[in-house]
Amino acid sequence: MRLAIALLDSGVYMPNQARNETIRTTAEVIGVHPPSDTTCHMVRALMRYCR
Repeated sequence: MRLAIALLDSGVYMPNQARNETIRTTAEVIGVHPPSDTTCHMVRALMRYCR
């Protein structure tokens, strides 16, 4: 959830804009460990659901 919110705050509004590298960079910025590929997929799914 924190990653999805941080992505939205940084201007990433569409799930297709949130590539794994973008999600991992955002995780580093907010101070959480780098997410796995599965977690990145779940973050994109959450962004789709919340639209």
